[in-house]
Amino acid sequence: MTSIPDKSSVVLVSGGSRGLGLEIVRALVDAGHRVATFSRQLTAELDEFIGQHSDLVSFRVGDLADPDSLEGVVRDIEVQFGPIDVLINNAAVARDGILSVMRPQDIEEVIRINLTGTLLLTRSVTRKMMLRRRGNVINISSIVGIRGYRGLASYSATKAGLDAATRALARELGEVNIRVNSVAPGYLETNMSESLDPEHRQQIVRRTPLGRLGTPGDITGAILFLMSDQAAFITGQSLVIDGGITC
Repeated sequence: MTSIPDKSSVVLVSGGSRGLGLEIVRALVDAGHRVATFSRQLTAELDEFIGQHSDLVSFRVGDLADPDSLEGVVRDIEVQFGPIDVLINNAAVARDGILSVMRPQDIEEVIRINLTGTLLLTRSVTRKMMLRRRGNVINISSIVGIRGYRGLASYSATKAGLDAATRALARELGEVNIRVNSVAPGYLETNMSESLDPEHRQQIVRRTPLGRLGTPGDITGAILFLMSDQAAFITGQSLVIDGGITC
């Protein structure tokens, strides 16, 4: 069994079964934190990781599109691990397409999951944090909420909304010692970027002052910093991690 450091936190990560979410889960567990995550289904990669670290990580089926399931997810996690110290809002969906021809139900789904569901989950978790007068919320937004991106109008709107909610919640919750920040990743070396054609990929690299795509480690390092005592006076901020492409 893995030893748990004295400063271990209980962390809830939404959408931790694949991609950046899974890398966040791995980094938190490697740092000794106890991590619970949920998504619509368990992936083979996460299942294997849980098997190796069953004392520090757990999974539940949950869906941000189903608000009624969120209270149960939070309750089950606190029964297993205790009070949630940190909430990382990572889960999101994107539907590519020009807004004028996009199906209304696709627009509604993106908003319902990325914004409404995330706010409802945050409401559920922070209500309990407020009673303990401590906590930490980290929202995973995106540079498309700052710059926009063709074909991602609804997704961009939700990420900009998440950054705005970060600032508002920091003001609401600061008096009870709950910090709220967001991390806005740029283009990363993930499965998503592998779908880019080589010319588009090189164009992004050329436009990035640091001359490369980001790595999941660039993002998880920032998250661990925002969780730490070194960031104790940081709240209401959106930390852009994009190699300078939005300069």
